[in-house]
Amino acid sequence: MPKILSLYLDDSGTRNPDRKRPEKLQFRDWFALGGYTVYEENESLVRTAHATFCEAWRIEYPLHSYDIRAQTEKFAWLGQIEEQERNRFLRQLSEMLLKIPILGHACVIDRPGYNNRYQEKYGRRTWMLCQTAFSVVCERAAKQAIREGRKLRIYIEERDKSVDDMIRGYYFDLRSKGMPFAEGGAAQYAPLSRDELNNTLYDLDFKNKSSPMAQIADLYIYPMARGGYDPEYFPYTQLHASNRLIDNHLKREEVPHLGIKYSCFDLVQKNKKSR
Repeated sequence: MPKILSLYLDDSGTRNPDRKRPEKLQFRDWFALGGYTVYEENESLVRTAHATFCEAWRIEYPLHSYDIRAQTEKFAWLGQIEEQERNRFLRQLSEMLLKIPILGHACVIDRPGYNNRYQEKYGRRTWMLCQTAFSVVCERAAKQAIREGRKLRIYIEERDKSVDDMIRGYYFDLRSKGMPFAEGGAAQYAPLSRDELNNTLYDLDFKNKSSPMAQIADLYIYPMARGGYDPEYFPYTQLHASNRLIDNHLKREEVPHLGIKYSCFDLVQKNKKSR
């Protein structure tokens, strides 16, 4: 059996480029797909850390990033306890996430920037954002796997049947056709060939919300996405400081084609300069 690098993925934001942008998110409106890679032999360490944390806090339901941040649904109790106790929960959650042997990966697409760049040229023929994000994040994780002499197994949180079928299509296209935008401007990122992807991509499977591994992906994707807009966002800076991002293990010149991808951020950068 080959050595396996596992990639666990979750999404954040809407995959539809045409959705109306909420005014309150005028400069923070993304679709992101990401999570982390982990050596298959280390997955038990991640599950144990998750179980230990949940047992300590008597949590018998999924750790859901949005509900924790907003103190809603199953985590409404966070808004009802003393601040000191709430901070202890968040500190221990962060400690668990920062100690487990994983590396954050993501592709984050700024939706206004994507539409500004492509909508006039392609109109309704623009891709669903998940197609771009899935191809990018899987290809970069595959490069990590190749460097480490491993095959890549991909796990993604299941959605409805139509979305899951789209993801299956993207995966099989990567194996049979290669990167969908491997020519032109994409050449600067040294994309893997069809044969390299076919030889490295080992399997695709889906996880539901009860999976501890899927929950960790959910907890990782938000700070990576938010970090593209606010590099000082504390959970994002914690990941960096703890060397829990793929970027921390790359040379500076390697980050553009191996690291976390922030796509179509032209308007975000322009807005930052105008402030």
